[in-house]
Amino acid sequence: MNMNIRTKLIVGIGLLASMIVLLVVLSIVNLQILTATEPDSPVAMPSLHRALIWISTIGAFCIITGFSFLIWLLRSISKPINELTKGITEIANHNYEKRLELNGSQEFQEVANCFNRMAKSLMEYNASALADIISGKKFIEAIVNSINDPIIGLNMKHEILFINNQALNILNMKRADVIRKSAEELALKNDLLRRLIRELITPRETREPLKIYADNKESYFQASYIPIQKNEDSEEPLMILGNLIMLKNITEFKELDSAKTTFISTISHELKTPISAILMSLQLLEDKRVGSLNNEQEELSKSIKENSQRLLNIASELLNLTQVEAGKLQMMPKITKPIELIEYAIKANKVQADRFNIQIDVEYPQEKISKLFVDSEKIAWVLTNLLSNAIRYSKENGRVIIGAKQQENVVELYVRDFGKGIDPRYHKSIFDRYFRVPGTKVQGSGLGLSISKDFIEAHNGTLSVESEVGIGSCFIIRFNV
Repeated sequence: MNMNIRTKLIVGIGLLASMIVLLVVLSIVNLQILTATEPDSPVAMPSLHRALIWISTIGAFCIITGFSFLIWLLRSISKPINELTKGITEIANHNYEKRLELNGSQEFQEVANCFNRMAKSLMEYNASALADIISGKKFIEAIVNSINDPIIGLNMKHEILFINNQALNILNMKRADVIRKSAEELALKNDLLRRLIRELITPRETREPLKIYADNKESYFQASYIPIQKNEDSEEPLMILGNLIMLKNITEFKELDSAKTTFISTISHELKTPISAILMSLQLLEDKRVGSLNNEQEELSKSIKENSQRLLNIASELLNLTQVEAGKLQMMPKITKPIELIEYAIKANKVQADRFNIQIDVEYPQEKISKLFVDSEKIAWVLTNLLSNAIRYSKENGRVIIGAKQQENVVELYVRDFGKGIDPRYHKSIFDRYFRVPGTKVQGSGLGLSISKDFIEAHNGTLSVESEVGIGSCFIIRFNV
């Protein structure tokens, strides 16, 4: 017969108390008998001994029965609790098939039923959650593999977590050989992966496109490194979980860029021939031996000459640009004094400076400055371009400064004007190709500063600008010597 825990406790405690009371009563009776009986009576002594034996036997039986029932009671409570504890441990270890059978009391039976319902619900939830996770994982893998660009996912230990078929193709590796493997260890036997990991660990400011043999031809890829971030709470800082390496196939754009460079180079060469012919014809027209020109004709001739010269300069800039883009910039360095470069630039801009009545001041220290090992023609072209810009952006009757100085192992060449200056927002953009500061009225191709920067960087130098609106600009060339 099943009893609840409360009934068991009441019965057990009542039985134990009754036995204790009975034992006490028997002890009192025994004591009274011993006190009332004469010790020398031959009839009473045997009866007394039998009574004492029966009282002791009944008392011992009651005590043993009470303690036995108490032990049974404790076991009947502790055993289901132990079973419940073991069941909870199994559930904690994700064994959701565990079931309990606790017979003996209504309360424990209800606990077992609740436990079994919970285990069943957890098993169903785990099965559905696991199915959802597997389904989601397959869906994400399908998405990653459907992307045409190679993708590699890494955790913070640089272990490859996922990789699509395109990345496996260009790396010439198998999926089973890379998943959950250290990319750094795999890179020891794979040049492309080694370069990608090196760029990830020690990024550079500018990344050149990767030239990879893919799709049975030489292809170009631009690598992007995207940190995988997690932010559960907007107030907490972002947590970096890993990195995503994505390779963008830019082969088509590279081919178009190459075609554009070839086209510009061809057009520039073709333009120089008729422009030179126009200038030659103008020179013949201005020859007084042929005949003098009237004032109107001289003005027209001067205008044609200026515009032709401007077209010739633009064609030359385009040719320089195509050389830089094609990687065919030929350097012919030689030892050159900085003052020689400055004098060349001043001479080349003398006519323009006289036209706008611009004074050119030279700042050159009395102490010796280290000589430069550079392509003097290209550096002189850069200084000439910077000085020409300074004159064009200066007010009439103004002045510009061109100079040089040395600080330890660095030689600086600079050109300073006192024009309207450049807004700090455009200090980097002015070196981009075809960029023009908004509101600028002075005509130009927008290539001069870009080509100048390429020429200087080809010598491992730097070209920078310091400028404030309303104060002027200073362009600085720095070379390590």
